[in-house]
Amino acid sequence: MSNEAIHPGRLVMVDIQGKQLDAATADFLREHRIRAVCLFRKNLGTEEEVRRLTRELREVMGPDALIGLDQEGGSVVRATFLPQPPSAMALGASGDAALAREVGAAVARGLRGIGINWNFAPVADINNNPANPVIAERSFSESADEVTRLAGAWMRGSLDEGVACCIKHFPGHGDTHVDSHLDLPTVEKSRAELDALELRPFKALCTPDATGRVAAPSVMTAHIVYPLIDPDHPATLSARILGGILREEWGYDGVVITDALMMKAIADRYGYARAAELAINAGADLILAQGSLAEQAQSLRALHDALARGVLSEARVAQAAARIDALARAYPVDHADYAAAQRAADDALMRRAWAAGLTALRGAQAPALDAPLRVLVQDEVPTDGVSEAGPTGAQVRALFAAHRDVEVVALADISALDWMQLPRDGRFTVLASTHRARYGAEAAGWRPDLHLVLWNPFQALDVSAPTLVSWGYADGALAAIEAWLQGRSAAAGHAPVALG
Repeated sequence: MSNEAIHPGRLVMVDIQGKQLDAATADFLREHRIRAVCLFRKNLGTEEEVRRLTRELREVMGPDALIGLDQEGGSVVRATFLPQPPSAMALGASGDAALAREVGAAVARGLRGIGINWNFAPVADINNNPANPVIAERSFSESADEVTRLAGAWMRGSLDEGVACCIKHFPGHGDTHVDSHLDLPTVEKSRAELDALELRPFKALCTPDATGRVAAPSVMTAHIVYPLIDPDHPATLSARILGGILREEWGYDGVVITDALMMKAIADRYGYARAAELAINAGADLILAQGSLAEQAQSLRALHDALARGVLSEARVAQAAARIDALARAYPVDHADYAAAQRAADDALMRRAWAAGLTALRGAQAPALDAPLRVLVQDEVPTDGVSEAGPTGAQVRALFAAHRDVEVVALADISALDWMQLPRDGRFTVLASTHRARYGAEAAGWRPDLHLVLWNPFQALDVSAPTLVSWGYADGALAAIEAWLQGRSAAAGHAPVALG
């Protein structure tokens, strides 16, 4: 067996600092034979700068380079200069699998043009928990069948256009109360309960069927403990879950990548070194080791040491490397031309998809253009590191440009709204939600005439009022809301989750 085939650096995906590839990072990638890099918002400048960066990465890492990012749609997009895809739940509200496939293909075309060959999407989690702090509109539905149908269609669209996709977060992040970026969630469900719900989309999408449907080329793990299956390890580090269920029972032979090991759910309990060793031995092929070069080096040293001690076998490393090789060769970096006409068509597609998901609840109706309005909005919502920054107060104001009498009440924190202090002067009151967190208990007493939910759809449960849900705040979502407010279009979507 060659030294190259068992080099641990081939099993590590890293991130980089900045929008350019500096000499120290390039040397680090070469020295450790790393061929996988994940890009984040911090790395993305102009479109041309991104192309230059991915060309340089491809040159340094070689022909089997994997350059990935999260371009799910909705609030989780990194390349914001490309046509902006709808969130999964917006597509769920449309219920249109053909549209989901078109969107997946359009996302891939944009990414291929900037040198991305691996997209960490679609989300196959089932959001059946309204209190979930991290998934919400990133999921297609609370129904296992709908998630399977729509995530599968989106996935096939991506693969049609030559970009590898990655279903996540196995075995399911939909029924959690804790964000694994911040702490370690626990899901107290039996194997039978997981088989009945959370595991169904993953099993369906990981297994080719008799019609020749392609299985997902890669899967990302969840940092969640399922104590009734493995009380000692989160799924990312669990041989019972990755090795047992995914590999042995289902026979899955695609690439398994961990979610970021720097997330507190893992880093605070296991550290980079121990987590890297456990993940590969559990059945993962590639670990996502973010952080400084020194922190990334911890993971590399851990795998080298595990090999030297015999804790990690050469055969396991070679098996993982071969799977990653196959993925990179099936979906190479190619910087395909993204023609202007195609780009314009894809932008129109995204806007059409956003509009198809717009959903009116509780008899919501647009106010008359000459009605005196009062709009309550939080002006700024910074990024939480997972999602992009929320919509601004200025964007919300623009939605009412055609209305003749609009008073805007700008709030630093909308959850601190004191409803009883608002004037009782007959104005039609619009509450516009621009942030992701659920409202507090005091929102039960709010009584707007119209509630615009621009992000987390489960906020509709907190305020008993006529509600319009856009499932996101990209340009296409805002354009659809504006058209509805002006009476130029309907809200024909149907909520794919229970919103009361």
